[in-house]
Amino acid sequence: MLSKLQYISQGNCFEEQTYNIRQALDHGCDWIQLRFKNARKDEFLELADTVKLLCDTYSATFIINDHVDIAYEINADGIHLGLTDMNIKTAREILGGDKIIGGTANTLEDVLQRVEEKCDYIGLGPFQFTTTKDNLSPVLGLEGYEKVASKLTSKRIKTPIFAIGGIQLEDVRPIVKTGVYGVAVSGLLTQNPQLVPQLNSKLYDNIKTRR
Repeated sequence: MLSKLQYISQGNCFEEQTYNIRQALDHGCDWIQLRFKNARKDEFLELADTVKLLCDTYSATFIINDHVDIAYEINADGIHLGLTDMNIKTAREILGGDKIIGGTANTLEDVLQRVEEKCDYIGLGPFQFTTTKDNLSPVLGLEGYEKVASKLTSKRIKTPIFAIGGIQLEDVRPIVKTGVYGVAVSGLLTQNPQLVPQLNSKLYDNIKTRR
């Protein structure tokens, strides 16, 4: 079972990244996606080695953003790939069938493509405006997630969808009520790691609410 809360790391250097990740883990987050854009490969590898040890210590799932070769080298739990990154089939051949592979999507068409590619989960967004990511795609809002979830239900597609992009604490319950599986957050937990228990409560309480 995939965790319903994903933390996508932030930080401009090794020290900031490890501090923010450790804070998320200390407060109970059990899914870390390492995102360290514009880092040199040797910097990313050093950080990935350190975060792998941290995640092993906390029994947390460790996903690497984009760098399939590094994910393979350090035996990470999986990889997350953007629409312009390595294709899913090639990544699966490199990593093997037991690793988690997630993919980014911005539209229903992207989601259906990712389903066809056999992603284990899909990060769909942005929910609303965020400064975390450059070249932001058009925002989806609650209506966008409702439309995608409805379409997937009609097609009996059960690939887990994670909402992403500018999500705040008060957004979580309305988002999950649209039918998505969980949320991926970055800035919210970087600035407020103590919110992990509240986020998890809202995410898992919604399971009971929908039954």
